[in-house]
Amino acid sequence: MSVDNFKTNIYEYLETLPTVTFLRLFQKPATCLAIFRLLPSIGRQIVMSLLYVETSIIAQDVNSWVTKDGQRKLSEALLKLTRLRILEHKDNCLVMNETFRQEFRNALTGGGTQQSFGLPCSTPDKHPVDIAFLDQYATQQWESILHYMVGTSLTKKPSRGVLNLLERSQLMQTSPTDQTHLQITNKGFQFLLQDVNTQVWAFLLQYLDMAEVLQMDLVEVLNFLFQLGSLELGENYSVETLTQTQQQMLEDLRDYGIVYQRKGGSRRYYPTRLATTLTSGNAALAGAALKNCTGPEATKTTTTDEEEGDQGFMILETNYRVYAYTDSPLQIAVLNLFVNLQSRFRNMVAGVISRESVRNALLKGITADQIISYMQTHAHPQMRKKTPILPLTVVDQIRLWEMERNRLKTTPAYLYHEFGTQADFDAAEKHAQELGVLLWANPKKRTMIITQDGHDGVKGFVKRRIQSTKS
Repeated sequence: MSVDNFKTNIYEYLETLPTVTFLRLFQKPATCLAIFRLLPSIGRQIVMSLLYVETSIIAQDVNSWVTKDGQRKLSEALLKLTRLRILEHKDNCLVMNETFRQEFRNALTGGGTQQSFGLPCSTPDKHPVDIAFLDQYATQQWESILHYMVGTSLTKKPSRGVLNLLERSQLMQTSPTDQTHLQITNKGFQFLLQDVNTQVWAFLLQYLDMAEVLQMDLVEVLNFLFQLGSLELGENYSVETLTQTQQQMLEDLRDYGIVYQRKGGSRRYYPTRLATTLTSGNAALAGAALKNCTGPEATKTTTTDEEEGDQGFMILETNYRVYAYTDSPLQIAVLNLFVNLQSRFRNMVAGVISRESVRNALLKGITADQIISYMQTHAHPQMRKKTPILPLTVVDQIRLWEMERNRLKTTPAYLYHEFGTQADFDAAEKHAQELGVLLWANPKKRTMIITQDGHDGVKGFVKRRIQSTKS
């Protein structure tokens, strides 16, 4: 998957599933509720309006529910409901999927015997844990993955399953200088720019792709993920209602910090905040990675200001110096990818952006635009008062350093030389030009370079000419 096709939204995945898969998914009330929560607000209103209407409704009547200004949002919501197989168009009418209708009603009213919302353990846990412990555990497990991606050695190395997923998803790749070591990629740096909830879903979407390769039951995998999003934080649940596939998933989800089990064979599990906020649309951990920062005048008065205060910790000066008001080891490690850090204090680090530090980032596949985007996203509130936010001299220079590195482009090719006669060389050169595969030629030295794709054609021509000359 390329960076341009970087999937972080469960919608993008669900819309690719066949109808038969949706019919199985809709058999679980928890899944219906989770999908409902992921809908846009107008989509949720449409579902609730039609949920207890047993007959079909004329599509034109639905259009009259909103003003002219809201027609575009209505159309987008109806398209999404159709792609998710919740609604179907029949003879200019909208019909709700009957399985979804029944099981979503069960989710709202507590009906049915599916137990898709988990089975709380009937016996007390001999080793109980509280919400604070679960938050700490989830943060530690998730940040260990992020720390490994940026190259810090503060935490233990992730499990083999996590490493395989990081490599398979192209968030990391084998280092060209050390085949036993993985290094972050362009896609991996983009991953770090997302909020925690988006990161978790991006990771789980890669897990779903891998589950298909391993021939795991995709419906059972999705049902369990949606079930986790509906569980209660701090409650412990029995594994008795889980299928064999879902019990197998617990080992992987423990590594991600999504669930907690005291040991592998435990008959109970605790969902962490990473799990219970999967379908809430909100960032999972308030104090987690990429949101730890402090700084002068970063007062918080409203929700918007709070989000800005959390993100705004970087100051960039026109002399390329960077001051970051943060004590988060992860944030500091991310900065170290493209900043030459020189000083560290209790709640601040200082460094400078240099040609060498940017070049090191470019070698890892990080682009100039991603570096600039990161600094804009995390710019200090004092910098946000300026327009533009970042000094143009620094922004332009970072792009120039990228262009400088891209002046030369490597192309796989073949070198042809030591032709017996000038006539043989001229004929081969002409043939290569006609094929459009000639990269460079020096007639005086009877040397030319051919593209990799054109090698077979030119090689065959030269052999035929030599054979015809001999005969």
